[in-house]
Amino acid sequence: MRETCVPSGVNLKDTGFGYTLSLIDGKYKMIIIYWLSEKKVMRHNELKRSIGSISFKTLSMMLKELEADELIIRKEYPQIPPKVEYSLSERGLSLLPMLNLMCEWGEQNRLTGCQ
Repeated sequence: MRETCVPSGVNLKDTGFGYTLSLIDGKYKMIIIYWLSEKKVMRHNELKRSIGSISFKTLSMMLKELEADELIIRKEYPQIPPKVEYSLSERGLSLLPMLNLMCEWGEQNRLTGCQ
């Protein structure tokens, strides 16, 4: 049996679990990571269209946070009009097994869960 990842008496933010949550916390970060894993490279407006319910400002903020946490790569092309593309970094790609587990869990439980 596995030890708990948040031992008794330890502050959640001081654990690996807390650190991971701090990187993917928020309504849209995992959705952005999902879309970038599917499409490989996307521009801002393409991400916005894919997500649908996100505002321009919120998407910009989420992308800046994901870039600061080194989960995505922002590549800017020096042209007029400006062209910026986003993709997952190696660090971001390392989250995909966790995303896949979440998908599997959801498929197994969405129809049998509380209704």
